[in-house]
Amino acid sequence: MKVERLDKMGSDLSVVNAARVSYSKIAEEMTDKDEKLIKYLVAHDHWSPFAHASAQFRIKAPLYVARQLVKHQVGLSWNEVSRRYVSDEPEIQKIQEWRGRPKDSKQGSDGLVDLPPEVIRRYEEHLETSTKIYRELIYFDVAPEIARSVLPQSMMTEWIWSGTLYAFARVCNLRCKPDTQKETRFIAEGIDRFMREDFPVSWKYLCPEKGIESVKGV
Repeated sequence: MKVERLDKMGSDLSVVNAARVSYSKIAEEMTDKDEKLIKYLVAHDHWSPFAHASAQFRIKAPLYVARQLVKHQVGLSWNEVSRRYVSDEPEIQKIQEWRGRPKDSKQGSDGLVDLPPEVIRRYEEHLETSTKIYRELIYFDVAPEIARSVLPQSMMTEWIWSGTLYAFARVCNLRCKPDTQKETRFIAEGIDRFMREDFPVSWKYLCPEKGIESVKGV
């Protein structure tokens, strides 16, 4: 999985100038006073100035991760690789660690499950079989839009995700929490790192670092 920043528009100054336009004022550079304004905007839920700066990412992740993240719609635009048109060899994620079901919740995971070798073998065979059948269907000229139905949820996909500063802050505030799914948190933390670099003042108040636990090895 990976998160690549493609583009960005605006800066912390864009947020400040959007807020101050009400008074017909514009600034050329950030000051301490402007940071106090951004802090005030966040504290009082004045979100519209944060919609005047944006970012664009190219993200690669398994389908089951993408389908969780695409639920975020407001202020965001999503365009994804389509298996209706693409019929090249699919890339499949192979799970290395099997997390267990939590005992006190209906969602999430807890600890690791030590699967029997026979179960792991059948899992690996399943992945190989699904991609083999897909190749055969394509070989016999089955349309990619229907041949893709045999591919597993762990197939890798890619998408362009664009949105406002405020919209991505909402994503990261929800998905960077320690109790969210590890794989979706990995993507959200990738976005968080770029946004913290590109919009350091706004992001400091929109997405405080406290509580964010870095995810590695996904």
